[in-house]
Amino acid sequence: MAVPLYQAKAEFFRTLGHPVRIRVLELLQDGPLPVRDLLAALDIEASSLSQQLAVLRRTNLVTAARDGNTVVYALSTPDVAGLLRAARRILGEMITDQHQLLGELTATTTAVKEVRA
Repeated sequence: MAVPLYQAKAEFFRTLGHPVRIRVLELLQDGPLPVRDLLAALDIEASSLSQQLAVLRRTNLVTAARDGNTVVYALSTPDVAGLLRAARRILGEMITDQHQLLGELTATTTAVKEVRA
């Protein structure tokens, strides 16, 4: 039986639900990188990086190519970078909205204190 689209989307977003995976995808936005460069940028154990790269490969978010003894990873499609940019914009808007709400809350709290005084 086929998986409903909403369930497939949920699985996709669960795949993105790990900070190391997100960081790997961000690092690969500028182009393919060998594992040694990913390790240097992430400051994690090689085994942990290997596990996260395996998840990203299984879900076809990244590709791996061997260049001699080096394995080089790349985004499977530029759409992955687009998704990360969209997430950044959405988070920016959410933070801006929260900042505005905090300002309104602070102003209201100050006004209530002045009325009580």
